[in-house]
Order: sequence, then structure tokens, then C-alpha cells
Amino acid sequence: MTSRKIWIDGKFVDWENATVHLLSHSLQRGSLVFDYMKVNPTPKGPAVFRLQEHLERFLESAELIGLPVPLGLSELAAAVLATLRANPGAKNVKICAYIPSIEVEVVPMDARVSVAVAAYDPEIDIVQKSVGKPHRAPTLRVRIAHERDKPRPKSMPPHAKAAASYLSPMTAKWRARKEGFDEVLLLDENENLAEGPTSNLFLVDREGNLWTPSLQYVLSGVTRRSIIELAQAAGRKVFETSIAPARIFEMAEMFLTTTTQGVWPVVEVDGKKIGDGTPGSVSQDLLKRYQDAVYGRDARFEHWLTYVDEAK
Repeated sequence: MTSRKIWIDGKFVDWENATVHLLSHSLQRGSLVFDYMKVNPTPKGPAVFRLQEHLERFLESAELIGLPVPLGLSELAAAVLATLRANPGAKNVKICAYIPSIEVEVVPMDARVSVAVAAYDPEIDIVQKSVGKPHRAPTLRVRIAHERDKPRPKSMPPHAKAAASYLSPMTAKWRARKEGFDEVLLLDENENLAEGPTSNLFLVDREGNLWTPSLQYVLSGVTRRSIIELAQAAGRKVFETSIAPARIFEMAEMFLTTTTQGVWPVVEVDGKKIGDGTPGSVSQDLLKRYQDAVYGRDARFEHWLTYVDEAK
């Protein structure tokens, strides 16, 4: 068992004791919101990438589904940094807000919200203690989900990182994996491209411009936002608009963006190659720029970093 400590409502709890009841509302109804951040080594020590933006999105998610989070932005930031200092070597941070009370009704009688922060190294604390390894192909073979697996915006706000939002995408990705694909692309209610279950989508045209679905139907990914800013800083045009699935095969490159992977090249969709079937030059250039930013090698984007030790 790992020796990590998890911060819950202002106190540190041993990893194995950080539990909720089987019948808690958030477990039974999916009423949990979360956000996920990376911690990277830099010349000035470990740093959280875009901490404020992640926490702002976390609070927005809670507001969208009606969870009354009892802490503000500065208090949440202090909790994240304290948890990192209590867990040296952590590479990931996950913050959650949830209703822990035992409930039988859809609307909880006790709507008290707990906040928890976990900081860990997934390869040591999770993967080595579980069965199997995560699927981390260097390039992706993708299937387009035409089964309307993405929840409709009128039923679940696309900007809310809520547990309940991931059931349909999980089902779609599970189906794609069984068919031999690495990932699945979800469509919006108008049958245009939306996003992956935990990623945003970018296409690159023959002139090196980026195309990505507008935020109307997709999660406002922090990595997505970072790639847009990095591309624009490099002089590339970025178009946020509706994109029909057929346009994929008119493009030179395609990639997904995630907190875990940064820029993740897609080389095949529905059995057809994208470009020449290898990661393109624009994708590779943006990945390098992104890595320079997150590892503190580009001073222009140092404001994206919150240093763990300097914040004491």
C-alpha cells in the first residue's frame, strides 16, 4: 500500500483510509466534479502547470451542476500546494468535490460538499498496484463514434467535469478498444466533430493552420487553451468552428490534446491514414513548444507555472 496522504476537508488522511460509503450520493448518482493537473520538474523545482486555470474550471464545474463548494480559489490553491508538499515526488494532482452523505433520493437531503486533493505518481502508486497497464500508444488509431455517445448539452453541460458526464464516453471508448482502436472521437448533436472522452481535437491544414471544434459543445481543456496560445505565438492561425467528420481526410495532420499526453498525434481514423500515416511536423513542433513551457524552458510562459516550494 502506498504511503501517500490525501487532503480531505482540511486534514490529511492515509491513502487507504480516504474512502466514502458505498451508498454515498456521489458514488450512486455521479454527483462528483473534479479536475486533474500535472506537476513537472523545472530548473526551479517542481511546478504545477496552470494551477489557477484548472481551479477556475473546477469551480465552474461545481457551479454548473449546483454543488456548493465551501472553499474559494485561494483556499483550493493552498490545499493543492500543501498536498504536494506532503507527497514528495508526486507527478499528478486530482481535486474532487463530492457529496459524501448516504442518500436514497436523487436530490440529496444532506447536500454538504467535501473537497479532496490527491497527489501521486501514477506509475508507482496506481499502475504497479493494479492489474494491467494503461493504454499509452505513441500515436493513435481512432474510431469515430456515430452512436451519439456524447451527452446532449441540454442534459449535461459540456463544460462540467462531472463524473456522470463520462459514462457515455467510457462506453464508446470501451467499444472502440474492443474493435482494435486506441481512441474514439465523439460527435456533437449536429453530427459534427466534438472531442475524445478525455481530450480535445485539433486538425492541421496544408498551410499549417489549426482547426478545432468551438467550445459550444466541448470541454474547455486547459491543454487545448495552451496549444492555441502556443500556436498563435508561433504565428499560426487557429480556427474554432464546427467541423464535419469528412473534413478530417482533407487535412494534413490531426492530434488530440490531454493533460497527461500534451499533444498526441492521430495517424489513422476509421482505418484511413491521416496524411502519410506518421506524426506531422506541426504536431511535433507544438509538442516541443508545449514541453518547453511545462518544464520551465520557455521564459515567455513561466507565468503558467506555480512552483511548489516557492509557494510555502
